[in-house]
Amino acid sequence: MSGQLPGDLPQYVSPHQREEALDIHAAQREEATALTGSEIRDRNAHIEGAKDALIVADDLIAGYVPGVNILNGSDLYAYSGELVGIIGPNGAGKSTLLKALFGLVRVGSGRVTLADQDITNVRADQLVTMGIGFVPQSNNVFPSLTIEENLEMGCFQAPKKFAERFAFVTDLFPALGERRAQRAGQLSGGERQMVAMGRALMMDPSVLLLDEPSAGLSPALTDEVFVRVKEINATGVTVIMVEQNARRCLQICDRGYVLDQGRNAYTGTGRALATDPKVIQLYLGTLAKA
Repeated sequence: MSGQLPGDLPQYVSPHQREEALDIHAAQREEATALTGSEIRDRNAHIEGAKDALIVADDLIAGYVPGVNILNGSDLYAYSGELVGIIGPNGAGKSTLLKALFGLVRVGSGRVTLADQDITNVRADQLVTMGIGFVPQSNNVFPSLTIEENLEMGCFQAPKKFAERFAFVTDLFPALGERRAQRAGQLSGGERQMVAMGRALMMDPSVLLLDEPSAGLSPALTDEVFVRVKEINATGVTVIMVEQNARRCLQICDRGYVLDQGRNAYTGTGRALATDPKVIQLYLGTLAKA
């Protein structure tokens, strides 16, 4: 097995790449920043709404390279047991926001709290023990290990939990128990996502961060992944999910955030965002096809 861990991807984003991402949305920027509806980013509303939240991100500024910020004052909160979706154009900072929450991208300004405890820039391995799980978009299983061994890696820091958590995960995903001896590299994309989510659940997290769990999957497998996400959430786990499949994401989430240029453009219930004319005009028309 190589030394690369699941989810380890090159972190560098050049200024040229950032400029290209900005150009993609140049036509939207002027109209989006001129909007004044109640859905537009409102610090006071965020502060009020976040008072009893389990996890909160306040005014985050973060990026991969000094002087090149991807997040430009992003806010987010999620209550215990809530399912929160994050959508937005490519390059908007969605995955960067998740990585900032999980200590994989350094936060230059702002803060992240979990149950009122400041966890800004805390190392990812420490956050796992504190109750945060993370499933990256790709490279999210150990292909040379069996399903059981992958799940065992999920509770590497607390091996005594393995039997109890293995029973929980395989009850949620019965196929993982039935095929526990099969190598993860032999699984389909959808099956690998189940393994990745199962491994993240092995430490009994209170918050699960999912980075585009349906990426690259067929429509049928995409539907299955969303069903599984809802099932995980139904066990009481707070789920924060980045998704390019915007319409489907908004259908299942309690609340949603629309990110653009590293800032909150809109927030509201999933249903409200999915039917908002401005959100449909500026975002859903293209995101729904992605």
